[in-house]
Amino acid sequence: MYDFSIITPTYGRAASLARLMRSLTRLDYPSEGFEVIVVDDGGPIPLEETVSAFGNEFHVRLLRQENRGPAAARNYGAREAAGRYLAFTDDDCLPDPDWLRELDRALQKTPAAVCGGRTTNLYPTNLPAEATQLLMDYLYQNYSPTQRAGAFFPTHNLSVPRDEFLALGGFDEQLRFGEDREFCYRWHSRGGLFVYAPRATVQHARRLSLREFIHLHYLYGGGTAAFRRACKRKGMKSVGFSSPWWYLRLLLYGVKREPGWRGVALSLLLAGSQAANLAGLIRGALAAGAPCGVA
Repeated sequence: MYDFSIITPTYGRAASLARLMRSLTRLDYPSEGFEVIVVDDGGPIPLEETVSAFGNEFHVRLLRQENRGPAAARNYGAREAAGRYLAFTDDDCLPDPDWLRELDRALQKTPAAVCGGRTTNLYPTNLPAEATQLLMDYLYQNYSPTQRAGAFFPTHNLSVPRDEFLALGGFDEQLRFGEDREFCYRWHSRGGLFVYAPRATVQHARRLSLREFIHLHYLYGGGTAAFRRACKRKGMKSVGFSSPWWYLRLLLYGVKREPGWRGVALSLLLAGSQAANLAGLIRGALAAGAPCGVA
């Protein structure tokens, strides 16, 4: 048995996947202590060569499924995993060398917890990517699952005991977005613990155009609508609304963090992200015929 099974879903991004795999060769963790499981979610590009190139660095397996979304891919990897803990990350991420060591340190103190690490942006000059990172920073500071039900650790930097993950049913495969939030809420509803490991850092290595930025946050809004439907379907208590002041502070977060024109631009992008999120949430709620709400 390994200490960790690192699980990464991927779809048609061989170059990004190879960059992730190279970052895993630099982990400051014994290679016999972890395995890497890549789950190809029915992508159009063969990945055998990309994955097998790292077979001498650590134990790695490539699994393939018909396209069913990242939640199903992560669950597939979890079922096949041989690690005590699952460590989820994405193919556009670059874990720092001490990522697993810091997750391990946090989990030794709270072994039955869902553990989330910190995320940074590899491209700070790309303002849409930086605004997305600021939103993540704000959520971690003001909406952490260690403090509030309904908050969550995202799946690009999340670790959980394998047996407990599977016993709870894993991620909801009906959700294409928001499966991490739904799982964390379900974990909390069953009395599960959360621990934050701020030194377990993953760099998000994804540049965004303005169009991609708006579309991404629109999809996040749809994920929120799907999350709320899942809560209703499973008989879980509905998540409450954040106050208007919470959103006002978010919109001002850019100018608070950055001086001058850059801070103004980031605050405008944060406003755009919330408008796109709301549009996605309303569209998702109306499409399902369900009442809508925001986080």
